[in-house]
Amino acid sequence: MAGASRKDHHAIGFFKVELDGIDSGSFRKCGGLKTETEVFEYQEGGDNEATHKLMGPTKASNIVLTKGYVSDPALFKWRDEIQASGTKAIKRRNGSIVALGLDGKTEVGRWNFQKAWPVRWEMSEFDASSGEAACEILELAVHAVTKG
Repeated sequence: MAGASRKDHHAIGFFKVELDGIDSGSFRKCGGLKTETEVFEYQEGGDNEATHKLMGPTKASNIVLTKGYVSDPALFKWRDEIQASGTKAIKRRNGSIVALGLDGKTEVGRWNFQKAWPVRWEMSEFDASSGEAACEILELAVHAVTKG
């Protein structure tokens, strides 16, 4: 195939999280970048040979971010605001997960999320005998995820 350009996979060395109004620092892991459309099956009367598959609602999975413990309380404060809001409108934020190349600077991919809010904050278990770094986990419910 003359003239066809080759598209190799990008090596992802780093990623960063951009979050409206919060300098969240860096994260070690990011999971849950996923959207899924439900399938609604419909059996038409008189047609016993097949089932029609129709589109149901599309939903985005929760995004789970893990980072080493940093004493900056910005993310915890946002989670605190959500807990304290009661029945009032909650502060939702937009953001992006940005994949960076091996040099740590070149953007190789971007996934934007809308109307996020923290549904879970967790501190890893403390085990003085393990020597492992403590980690914070933040889970965000998101309205939508789009490839940027």
